[in-house]
Amino acid sequence: MVEYVTTQRGVITEAIYPEAIHMFASNLFRTLPPSSNPNGAEFDPEEDEPTLEAAWPHLQLVYEFFLRFLESPDFQPNVAKRFIDQTFVLQLLELFDSEDPRERDFLKTTLHRIYGRFLGLRAYIRKQINNIFYRFIYETEHHNGVAELLEILGSIINGFALPLKEEHKVFLLKVLLPLHKVKSLSVYHPQLAYCVVQFLEKDPSLTEPVIVSLLKFWPKVHSPKEVMFLNELEEILDVIEPAEFNKVMVSLFRQLSKCVSSPHFQVAERALYYWNNEYIMSLISDNANVILPIMFPSLYKNSKSHWNKTIHGLIYNALKLFMEMNQKLFDECSQQYKQERQSEKLKQKEREDAWQKIQDLAHQNPQHAWIMSDNSIKYVDADGTDDEYRDLTMMVNNVNNVLSSNRTLILNSAYDSERDGAAIDGDDREVKKSVGKEKPLLRRKSGLPHDSLTLKALSDHKRADEYLATSQETTS
Repeated sequence: MVEYVTTQRGVITEAIYPEAIHMFASNLFRTLPPSSNPNGAEFDPEEDEPTLEAAWPHLQLVYEFFLRFLESPDFQPNVAKRFIDQTFVLQLLELFDSEDPRERDFLKTTLHRIYGRFLGLRAYIRKQINNIFYRFIYETEHHNGVAELLEILGSIINGFALPLKEEHKVFLLKVLLPLHKVKSLSVYHPQLAYCVVQFLEKDPSLTEPVIVSLLKFWPKVHSPKEVMFLNELEEILDVIEPAEFNKVMVSLFRQLSKCVSSPHFQVAERALYYWNNEYIMSLISDNANVILPIMFPSLYKNSKSHWNKTIHGLIYNALKLFMEMNQKLFDECSQQYKQERQSEKLKQKEREDAWQKIQDLAHQNPQHAWIMSDNSIKYVDADGTDDEYRDLTMMVNNVNNVLSSNRTLILNSAYDSERDGAAIDGDDREVKKSVGKEKPLLRRKSGLPHDSLTLKALSDHKRADEYLATSQETTS
């Protein structure tokens, strides 16, 4: 059938449409099995094996037939739109959560063909894709077909007419950019970056809100994700207009300065590769009087202190380029940096002098001699001797002895009260002893959710309470 539809002409008549679409829906629209990764952990294509659909040999034939049906020169959208409606599209989009990448690839091509041929369904398809992304970002953080949907959108965005409609700008700012904060970003980041860059090529005025949002969502402790952000940022800078660059260069290079200072060498290395990009260097050269003072402290400091020697070479290259751009400005930044270092040293010395004054005032206190006696803590100078440290240890031991003696008195008192109560009434004694046994075994309950199998195993387990009595009660 697939070969017949592909090679023959005039075979798709009006009577075929309901039968072909019903066949497709009956075989493919189904409830997907539960996810093998319900927690939504990041899928690594190099390490993890995808879950494949057992019925794929059958499903593949159905997909191929329907795809050839849509692509046939005899296909008439005006006839098919009675059967391929919004309900059909919604059920098709639900299948994008399939874990089989082969099925998602066919779905991507099929949906793209439907979007191209059915003009009346375009707005509805975009709206439903938005809803999938909203649910993915703010509710589940788990969906298998995000990368494929973004591939479709990349092609759709490329065809947007100018000037861009307001709904398309909202889609960029409210849907695409928040996708950067999801923990599984690495699965679909190349497709997402392509969509963002397509928007900026269409409308350069969107550059400022896009970069501001990227800086807002910039990862703090996830270095691989930070490298992805740096990759995307360089793609954006490749298409940025000089006027738009001037609006964001201060905040942008403050973040790049932090990246250069990152102890993770891949982050620092990726940031320093910006100095190998000719267009970015031309933008930096035109605004060196603003950018160099921001970058110089981190470059100079890490040229000596960074642990990775590769970073040293890249930093020296960046400093050399800055020096060649504007020797006078470079010398001014160097002098300013040295002055700032001197002022920091002076502030540090002022703090130390202030603490020294407080120390001298403490020595003048009348109670100083008693506080510094043998039974109290000795003051330890910066260059303190072993005797002074020994006095400190003696004081700590004394405090511990006092605390332990008080604890013993409290326990003995509680034990005497319990013994006196036992003499009054034998029954009450048994009750109090049982309470005494339970007290040392009390534990604060965890606030974390429990697994049902774990709870059942705990309820079935019988503890040996008779072996858990405290030593004080055992001796009595």
